[in-house]
Amino acid sequence: MRSTPIATVVRYLLLDRVTYLVLPWAWAAFGFVLDVVILRLIPAGHSDHRWVGGLVAVPLVMLVVGAQSVARALPFALTLGVSRRIYFLGATALALALSVGFGLVVVIGQILERATGGWGINMAYFRVPHLLDGPWYLSWLTATTMFVLMFVYGMWYGLVYRRAGLPGTTAFGAAQLGALALAALVATWAHGWTGIGHYLGTATGLTGVLAVAVLLAGGFATIRRMTI
Repeated sequence: MRSTPIATVVRYLLLDRVTYLVLPWAWAAFGFVLDVVILRLIPAGHSDHRWVGGLVAVPLVMLVVGAQSVARALPFALTLGVSRRIYFLGATALALALSVGFGLVVVIGQILERATGGWGINMAYFRVPHLLDGPWYLSWLTATTMFVLMFVYGMWYGLVYRRAGLPGTTAFGAAQLGALALAALVATWAHGWTGIGHYLGTATGLTGVLAVAVLLAGGFATIRRMTI
């Protein structure tokens, strides 16, 4: 059966299996081991859940992987005759497939974590408070959305770098930081942090999906007419 152009792009990207399939979870495994060592060296205290932040490494790595998927792999793909639209759709399809799988790993980790009493030391590695600590299906949806979000966000940065270079990427990042700072000032002035926290805690999945949609639109607009 002849594969579709999008599937061809996915296979092209997966030629670098180490980057897409090994690197995120190598960092997750390193963070897990490091957190275990740290918790065994410090007093247990009275908490039933000793949350650690090692899992944060995975979405951060997904951000970097998303950036390099266009900053490094896109030029050669275009020389092979792949259109920008097809490449963007193929990279997005890979991001979704990877994120669904990684989200499932998080859910399995949560099940094992609960069954073993936090790996015997009350460690909450896969259970992030207020984010990844609910029913398995919500954790799966939230984790999947978070991983897709970071990958697509990284793709957008990679596209901006390919199109505008380092000065443009710096300005792009600075503009976003400025917008976030302004939003934080408005939220503080309006005493709205409580409402924002409540909304994010109850509608994380919907918020993430909307954010992914915005980033996809921005990335697609950036890749059009981009010269290599």
